[in-house]
Amino acid sequence: MGLLALSGVIMLALAVVRQGQSSASRAINGIFGAVYLGYAFYLAFLFDGGSYLIFFQAFILPVVMLVNFFRNRTPKPKLTETQKAWREYQRSAGQQ
Repeated sequence: MGLLALSGVIMLALAVVRQGQSSASRAINGIFGAVYLGYAFYLAFLFDGGSYLIFFQAFILPVVMLVNFFRNRTPKPKLTETQKAWREYQRSAGQQ
């Protein structure tokens, strides 16, 4: 149940971050994060049955969404030495 709540919180946090994600991906993260967190809340505070079963496959989706989040981030561009020198020249020319 704790892992279910943790998965929900992580997916909601991914839904809040705008960088590198499409609106659909953010919406899916938000919906499933709310469902996971809501179900964990239900099991912790409202469910009074004897036992319950959570399939391990339920934890695959948060991992897939997390991998997708980091895969789709835009990396910081690496500058060549010429580009670095040109930018430094532009900065120094602008200060004079």
